[in-house]
Amino acid sequence: MPKTPIKADINFEQELWKAANELRGAVAENQYKDYILPLIFLKHMSERYEIRKEELLHLIQDKSSSYYTQNQDEINYVLEDADEYVSKNIYIIPKEASWQFLKDNAEQDNIKVIIDDAFDILDSVLAGFRPDLKGILPRLFVKSQLSPRQVGGLINLLSNPKLSQKENPESDILGRVYEYYIGKFAIAEGSGAGQFFTPGSIVRLMVEMIEPYQGKIFDAACGSGGMFVQSLKFLESHGGDKKNISIYGQERYDGTLRLCKMNLALRDLSFDVRLGDSLLNDKFPELKADFIIVNPPFNVSQWHPEDLPENDPRLFGPKEEFTTDGSANYMWMQTFWSHLSDTGTASIVMANGAMTSNNKGEKNVREFMVNNHMIDCIVRLPDKLFLTTGIPACIFILSKNRDGKDGIHRERTNEILFIDTSKMGTMESRKLRVFTDADIDKVAETYHAWRNVDGTYENTDGYSYNATLEQVKKQDYKLTPGIYVGTEEIEDDGILFEDKMAGLKIQLQEQFAKGNELQLRILENFNKL
Repeated sequence: MPKTPIKADINFEQELWKAANELRGAVAENQYKDYILPLIFLKHMSERYEIRKEELLHLIQDKSSSYYTQNQDEINYVLEDADEYVSKNIYIIPKEASWQFLKDNAEQDNIKVIIDDAFDILDSVLAGFRPDLKGILPRLFVKSQLSPRQVGGLINLLSNPKLSQKENPESDILGRVYEYYIGKFAIAEGSGAGQFFTPGSIVRLMVEMIEPYQGKIFDAACGSGGMFVQSLKFLESHGGDKKNISIYGQERYDGTLRLCKMNLALRDLSFDVRLGDSLLNDKFPELKADFIIVNPPFNVSQWHPEDLPENDPRLFGPKEEFTTDGSANYMWMQTFWSHLSDTGTASIVMANGAMTSNNKGEKNVREFMVNNHMIDCIVRLPDKLFLTTGIPACIFILSKNRDGKDGIHRERTNEILFIDTSKMGTMESRKLRVFTDADIDKVAETYHAWRNVDGTYENTDGYSYNATLEQVKKQDYKLTPGIYVGTEEIEDDGILFEDKMAGLKIQLQEQFAKGNELQLRILENFNKL
């Protein structure tokens, strides 16, 4: 399906960061999102209501329209009929919760109270139609250290016509503003941002590879909803219809779940996202998704597998042999597999250690997955792609659609495609690498050429290799692409980082056994790593 050209960008980044800087001094950078994003959400809901109201007025004045009338009572009835708005996923916004009301009162000394009251009103309106949105806008301005002048300045900056959906109806402006801030705040928040943000170029790569044109999309660690938004963008760029996708998600943190709900509501998407720990409290036990796109937390230890029931249906075998308290990586894998439909595909960001781990509870799962034809493709990612962690990462693509019966994809049950992108990407800053459009197209096209019936795939030294399961088994089930494509480096030698560190520790202990006080302090600090 051909891509539809994307609308030209509107340059608004400078105005956006000016708005964030209004909070400087009174609010920590990692809390900017808590104040700005709810305001953007309110502005979006308010503008959508105003746009729909103007549409209705135009219909009422159009003599060729069934809405046409000159009777003032009938006009008022149409303009105040909630069904006329709800049918478009829009809600009637009372004056006191409108953006214009905030703008008109931006210079008032009680503007913080006015905003929190507006949040209360809008929250009640939304909850009346969608109970799952209740609590999406908590009161937070009154108790903040922000001055009325700072808050007023923030409202005035966000009132810039560049940031208006009404002024830029084709630009998805407020959704893009939200996305911009999510990325900027992730940089400010550091490691904590991993709870809600996966860099856009990684998400785009995952989505372009598995092509979620229609069906149920699930993310069991959905954060702020970036996987869903990118799926929507993919769909729209290929001429698809968002009515053809259903969105399901689960998130462990309440504040992050609020961000996700706002993000999806900004995009006018229907969704079901729920609060809970997906590993121990799966909120969608019966869900079978056509696509799973997810970046679960890496290497989560002490996640309490002992709390799982012995007959947990997600497990591939006995709990004591298919789980480990040391890492939840392969419990995530089993969870995602259990949620795939009979023809479903999952794209999963995972720590590199999962490709070679020898821990019993992890290697057993990996062997089972290889032996049972679950793994379609492994992509090794370059370093510095993530703002929030230095842990090397990869992408696992799992699929139940490998038998070739759909007529679109060829039979490949006894093969695994390995792709090494470790030399790809462009440094956007000293600390952050991104995939370019050309990078994303190259990897996606490689996968499609290998997977599709009409594809013309060929192995490329140092980049991609189509391995048989027998070849993988001979490598002791190690899934590091470098082993197969011919670029294996020291960090891909199959020895876990923890094992290397343990060996180095032993060497230090032997060398420092009779050492001086400084050497002993070095060893003591090493033990704290």
